[in-house]
Amino acid sequence: DFHFHFRLYRSVSIKLYLRARGVILRAFDQFRVKSCIDFKPRDSEEYYLNIQKLDGCWSYIGRIFSNGQDLSIGQNCDSVAIVEHEILHALGLAFYFFLTALISSVEYHFVLMMSFSHYHPGKEHNFRKVASQDSTTHGSPYDYMSVMHYSKNAFTNGNGPTIITINQTFQDLIGQRVEMSPSDVQELNLLYKCIEMSSVTIYDTLTECHTLRWARFRNFTVFFCIIAGEELGFFMHASTASGQEGQSARLETKIMRPSRRCNIQCLQFYYYHSGNKADELNIWIREFDEQDSNGTLRLMEQISGSFPTSHWKLHHVSLNATKDFQVVFEVRKGEGNSTGGFSVDDINLSETECPHLTLQIDEIEKTLSTSASGTRIYSPRRYSKEGYAYRVAAILYKTYVGMFVQLLSGKYDSQLTWPCLQREMSFTLLDQTPNMQLQMSKQQSFVSLQTHTDSSSGTNVWDNPRETGTALFYENGELVYGGLLYGYGNFATLEELRSREVLKGGSAIFMFNFEGKLSFSLLKINVKGALWFHCCDCTYVFS
Repeated sequence: DFHFHFRLYRSVSIKLYLRARGVILRAFDQFRVKSCIDFKPRDSEEYYLNIQKLDGCWSYIGRIFSNGQDLSIGQNCDSVAIVEHEILHALGLAFYFFLTALISSVEYHFVLMMSFSHYHPGKEHNFRKVASQDSTTHGSPYDYMSVMHYSKNAFTNGNGPTIITINQTFQDLIGQRVEMSPSDVQELNLLYKCIEMSSVTIYDTLTECHTLRWARFRNFTVFFCIIAGEELGFFMHASTASGQEGQSARLETKIMRPSRRCNIQCLQFYYYHSGNKADELNIWIREFDEQDSNGTLRLMEQISGSFPTSHWKLHHVSLNATKDFQVVFEVRKGEGNSTGGFSVDDINLSETECPHLTLQIDEIEKTLSTSASGTRIYSPRRYSKEGYAYRVAAILYKTYVGMFVQLLSGKYDSQLTWPCLQREMSFTLLDQTPNMQLQMSKQQSFVSLQTHTDSSSGTNVWDNPRETGTALFYENGELVYGGLLYGYGNFATLEELRSREVLKGGSAIFMFNFEGKLSFSLLKINVKGALWFHCCDCTYVFS
């Protein structure tokens, strides 16, 4: 058997770089969301992956060795896309360049040309073709955006590109290292015959349109978008324009079953509020067991007290269902008159952790062009799981956006360890493709280190801002202090913002995660000089 089994067993080396450990965990989550592939620690399995820091980024193709098959995440390999690339090798996917031979020799020569004189000596084997009897593309069309594809300058000797696309539109696109492409996901799921996955897209999207028709569903109205007779999508709307205060409408999802031991789920959806600020959007879960076939409702979150929105708003709700469950959206009419209601769209549910913070910038292209260079947009103050207060800043520069995090003073400062070191922090520019299994979101991360200091004062970025920071603003009568900004000066270019479906209705969404020490915030036990971290259904051994 050339393939690993669905639940992949792996051992993680204690020699990995600090940042690589968190990146690997995020890559595992991408496989959980987009396929039926899952990962668990090795117990006594004969075949498993041994992920460690060796020389470079590499993996064997397919299941080759018993008693531990090495996969290297070496120096400068610690990005989600590179980890995905190497794991896909282990799962049986070859370099996309190899697979061109399988499409057909005619199409292969039609899409690419090779510059043999530009190969680096000794790297020729990276450009060999694979015979059709040794692999398959399952009939998929050629994918220039595959995370498995070589870049134009792969293994070059410095005299020019090694790969030239016949269609020059794709010359600078091949070799992307953002995320698995939709075709990569399709190929993986075909290869492993994936049917059930740990994420589900419940409702599709509505694109801009002006002609609507609707149908009634459990007191919600299903609005369909129709342009030139073609139905493009729909969203759910509950009107509060009529009826009495306290009356409600409910929308229920199908019944789902948790599969991960930690019982975490993230509900993601967009909402649009066009009613009265007293109206409510309540998110419940109904859990079932053998003794309770009707289910027990638990309120998870309420959206209320907000004025009507001008744009669709992305929202996340962390769930903790332990039994079979369904999600229930309830719109309840509040006091006063209304001319609209609540609309819900693009509902996704995954067995992963929700983003810790979301910063949505509406009409971002217009904002970039009209704002002074260096304009800052701050998020509200938030707290990490450990209690560190922080906020995120987007700094606008005409043709690109910088993303930064800033530690703030907070109510737990006296109980915390300072400086706040060895915490992994990650930024994501969300690809707003409605189905999260097809998204290609840009991610970058760093780990807070002692070396992150101000060049002039020597102040550590992660010191207690109450002691080394500057007074910034008052919040609920409390004077809040802020430390130095740290992050990425050029996180997203205007070109990246305009790619795929990064913009939805003109809005861009940036997400941020602030992890616990060494990327793990739970159990820590000393075992023979190593530290074991318990994280959900996984136990990791790190130095």
